[in-house]
Amino acid sequence: MVVGDLLDRDTAHTYASWFRALADPTRVQIVEYLARHVRPMSVGEIVAAVGLAQSTVSQHLKILTEVRFVLVAPVGTARHYRINDACVGCFPSAADVVMGRPAPQPKGAC
Repeated sequence: MVVGDLLDRDTAHTYASWFRALADPTRVQIVEYLARHVRPMSVGEIVAAVGLAQSTVSQHLKILTEVRFVLVAPVGTARHYRINDACVGCFPSAADVVMGRPAPQPKGAC
């Protein structure tokens, strides 16, 4: 939401957290991989795709779940991760924000 000539502080904070979450190439790869495969995946599957240590991938997934780009669900003793289409779908492009174009507003799912 725009207040006067400025994006309101809460929305700016949300967008900043999204940009921080995607400021790492591995996290961008994870989001893209989950979005392309459109199904919940175990950490092991994501580790195999990314080629990094499980602890590193888990840390990246933690950051992505904090901003709700990725959702996690327990499956037995494991955890499965999937893309949150609602949240990723309202991610504003950097060009839209910088150029002052209306940016998509976060939905309740974000």
